[in-house]
Amino acid sequence: MSHEDLHWMRFALALAEEAAARHEVPVGAIVVFENEIIGRGGNAPIAGNDPTAHAEITALREAARALGNYRLPDCSLYVTLEPCAMCAGAIMHARIARLVFGARDPKTGACGSVVDLFAEPRLNHHTEVVPGILAEESAALLSAFFKARRVTSSL
Repeated sequence: MSHEDLHWMRFALALAEEAAARHEVPVGAIVVFENEIIGRGGNAPIAGNDPTAHAEITALREAARALGNYRLPDCSLYVTLEPCAMCAGAIMHARIARLVFGARDPKTGACGSVVDLFAEPRLNHHTEVVPGILAEESAALLSAFFKARRVTSSL
């Protein structure tokens, strides 16, 4: 676990906390290029009535606009939760060099928890994947969010 990865993941965690404050599933993501954040995202599918408004997709879109290119080959993506298949596909299409994520997702994770799209040798782009950075903090945020929802729904 590098100091750099910890540094950037803290920014993603802050975005996850902002998503939770908006009553969205608390997932945050940033795209880093040349030691600068060029894309940010927090989950927003509920507010946007948009099933693709995951934190990763939002961060990738902002980064692509910042660089003026849909390819992001020299970028790293930091996200608090293991990406789903949709987000993993977008990460591959964007040619992200490095994916760093926090908590594993045993229900929809596409980086080894359910499937591992990044390990598929037939695909033409292979992103380096670094799991488990600030995993406990990321998981705790998700657990608290869903616990609060269960309590609220049982009232």
